[in-house]
Amino acid sequence: MFYFQAWISFAVSMAAVGIGIAYLPVSAWVRGFFAVGALYLVTSSFTLAKVIRDRQETEAVVNRVDQARLEQLLTDHNIFRPESV
Repeated sequence: MFYFQAWISFAVSMAAVGIGIAYLPVSAWVRGFFAVGALYLVTSSFTLAKVIRDRQETEAVVNRVDQARLEQLLTDHNIFRPESV
């Protein structure tokens, strides 16, 4: 459900900005500048979200590997395990 809400929100906001830019009482050059600026903002937002997600996923993998190594180390050096003769 959240996935569809996010896409609907994105579509509505882009349409609102597009309509707002189209009806600005300025020259076509100014409207074009605002349109390019809005598109740049959207694409850079997607890029930033992807970079943040990728970094979080990388940190999660590193943390899982570190946790597995720690568990292996603790298992190998368990002081409560009886000594084998």
